Amino acid sequence: MTESLDPLAARLGQALLTQGLLLATAESCTGGWIAKVVTDIAGSSAWFDRGFVTYSNAAKTDMLGVRSATLAAHGAVSEAVVLEMAAGTLAHSEAQVAVVVSGIAGPDGGSEDKPVGTVWFAWSVPGAPPWARCLQFVGDRREVRHQAVRLAIEVLLERLAGHGG
Repeated sequence: MTESLDPLAARLGQALLTQGLLLATAESCTGGWIAKVVTDIAGSSAWFDRGFVTYSNAAKTDMLGVRSATLAAHGAVSEAVVLEMAAGTLAHSEAQVAVVVSGIAGPDGGSEDKPVGTVWFAWSVPGAPPWARCLQFVGDRREVRHQAVRLAIEVLLERLAGHGG
């Protein structure tokens, strides 16, 4: 059984509330799990604006403005795409903070270059350039997704602490 992410989400909410910031998410492989975790916290409407579940490439293009050329050149699971997703998340929301996830949770869909468990993240906070990171997780589909949600929130908390909260 995976541990609860509620304490992390509560800490994230407090950090956002303290700094007067709103969060928006854009998720592919996590399918809205980050948005679910943050909205499990009572009062999250004070600090969570919206979540985009952009599972298909068309959704990434239509909802977030990710360029088709970027998807064609790099694939959905790439630094270039998550950075465009982060920019689109902020452009299509009221939020000042974004967290983005795109990866291969498995059990299928992996390749030699991007094996199952490959997940790209992007974060955007005010006053700093967007930042992307790729990690390789081990486990079944649920475990890969859970680890991705946890890491997305943990790194955002670190970024917000550096921002002044």
